[in-house]
Amino acid sequence: MRESVDPADPVDPSGGDGLAAGVTAAAAGAAAASGGRLVVLVDGRSGTGKTTLGDQLAQLLGAQVVHLDDVYPGWDGLRAAADAVVRDVLGPPSGYRRWDWVADGPAEWTAVDPDLPIVIEGCGAVSRASVPLASLAVWLEADDAVRWDRAIGRDGDTFAREWDRWAAQEQDFIAAEDPASLADVVLRT
Repeated sequence: MRESVDPADPVDPSGGDGLAAGVTAAAAGAAAASGGRLVVLVDGRSGTGKTTLGDQLAQLLGAQVVHLDDVYPGWDGLRAAADAVVRDVLGPPSGYRRWDWVADGPAEWTAVDPDLPIVIEGCGAVSRASVPLASLAVWLEADDAVRWDRAIGRDGDTFAREWDRWAAQEQDFIAAEDPASLADVVLRT
């Protein structure tokens, strides 16, 4: 069920154009067809609108949401969080160890209800190991300048200092997993 939006016609991740409603309908259809738990993965590089879309989908679907920003074990933790999606969030024990960015260390265990619908959003959500466990996988794309403006506008100097370090992990993950090719829906935001 691969769908794509023309790269010359970006969509608004805030949902002003009904984006979240369209993805919600696709997710609900995929879950109904499989007869299983609704699991939606939303991935893309920093600043593509993953959190915005993920929160909207969770609200529309009545789903719990896991933000991988809460899971990454520090600035070098993209791959570890991608592995935790499969091992911890979607498998038993159904949860994750939250990362305390202020203390720069692991925090409390956060349980996830394995019977309720779930949206998992963040860089690293869509991988070869996670897609078979999902009802729908979404990949978001945006121009580098747009991504920078969004990410720095959201996170300020903290992320500006780490941009290149994080971007290198994104590039490595994309090279290893090719999440855009694994996604059911690819959107340019």
